[in-house]
Amino acid sequence: MPVQQNQSLYHSLRKKYPFFSFDDFKVIKSADQLQIKYRFNLSDLHIFEPTLTIPAKSFINFSINEDLLENLAFHIGMVELVSYWKAACPPKVFINPAFLDKTQVDWFKKLYFNGLGEFFYLNGITPDFDDFMTIEVRGDWDYQSVCYQPEESVLVPVGGGKDSAVTLDLVDKGGFKVLPFILNPRKASLETSRAAGYAEQDIVVFYRTLDQELLRLNENGFLNGHTPFSALIAFITLLAAAMTNSSHIALSNESSANEPTIPGTNINHQYSKSILFEEDFRSYVNQYVSQSANYFSLLRPLNELQIGKIFSGLSHQFSHFKSCNAGSKTDSWCCKCSKCLFTWIILSPFIEENMLKSIFGANLMHDESLLPIFQQLTGIADEKPFECVGTIDEVNTALTMTIRKNRKLPLPYLLDYYSSTNNFAQFQNDKQCFLLNNLEKKHFVPDQFLKILKEAVK
Repeated sequence: MPVQQNQSLYHSLRKKYPFFSFDDFKVIKSADQLQIKYRFNLSDLHIFEPTLTIPAKSFINFSINEDLLENLAFHIGMVELVSYWKAACPPKVFINPAFLDKTQVDWFKKLYFNGLGEFFYLNGITPDFDDFMTIEVRGDWDYQSVCYQPEESVLVPVGGGKDSAVTLDLVDKGGFKVLPFILNPRKASLETSRAAGYAEQDIVVFYRTLDQELLRLNENGFLNGHTPFSALIAFITLLAAAMTNSSHIALSNESSANEPTIPGTNINHQYSKSILFEEDFRSYVNQYVSQSANYFSLLRPLNELQIGKIFSGLSHQFSHFKSCNAGSKTDSWCCKCSKCLFTWIILSPFIEENMLKSIFGANLMHDESLLPIFQQLTGIADEKPFECVGTIDEVNTALTMTIRKNRKLPLPYLLDYYSSTNNFAQFQNDKQCFLLNNLEKKHFVPDQFLKILKEAVK
């Protein structure tokens, strides 16, 4: 839909649907599962009832402190609601199940506003922070922070890509007790966990459902787009940590996630993977939820080039990992998207071309149709792809390294094109040494984990 039409739709929907309410949630326990059911209300015209389900396993405790359980369930709902709110962007949001003070309201407004930056940008919407939504708190139940005594164990969210495979490997080498965590398992997430040595019965598995009414609204032309999904994962992993008595939650968000997707703006596809969100989240959770589980990103001190180099040593993962969103349902590489092309580029200095072709099923460097995406990734175009990809510096450095490695061979189409650009001339000055050997200084990685990273970079 053209941007101008989306702007008009945005204003008309806000008039037709003046409010959105988080009505209620229920925690339902049985012998074989725990389920949280949410109820959201779009101006009394559309009701949404998504669920989060946790199947029973021997190491999952459904009998955690009830106040903590309900506090976590409520906060998960506070992030879940944005997926439904964005369909019509009502100006008023009512919070009925519990109380939030002004600091909390401001915190969630900041998360929604920045986390929906891509959604607003691509729909041509220019909202004002103060009035894009007004949050009115109607609940009076005031949840308090609750602490528990965790064991020294590490919960590792696994998505099936190279980053979480690297985290699993590094934490395991550090000798920590590890619990892989998967939300809505797919083949790649299960197989990368198995390849790392974890049987299915050792994996923490949660299931999240979207209400089909939202999908119907999307099909009928309501507003749609990217939401801060990683913020939802953050709160869900807190619940998983409490139920497994884990002391650490080790994410796999790297320093590259901090770079804006649109240069010169705060619009970042990866906002809820950024250090800014991580810092805000840690502070919020310690004050309002619990101080028992330490949430941090293990890979934050690293950049994508370093991660690619470490991953190149995990050959047992080559046939299992997948970083392609387009091919996630079929467990394949589509070989036509920015995630596929970026992953090829960042691995190409460290993995031979024939092996990369075996992993992807095609040689992406020969595909002339990928040139527009290639130009976005390298910064030749005005903006990066709206995907979880590395920085422009990392991409250019990886390409320069690959061309140098193959200098005696005829270059495939995309590398040949790149070798004649100003970018290649600029990166001949060589950022390789800096990117491969330096750690990002702003992070929240505990010392015992930072030691593992330093060894891996060496």
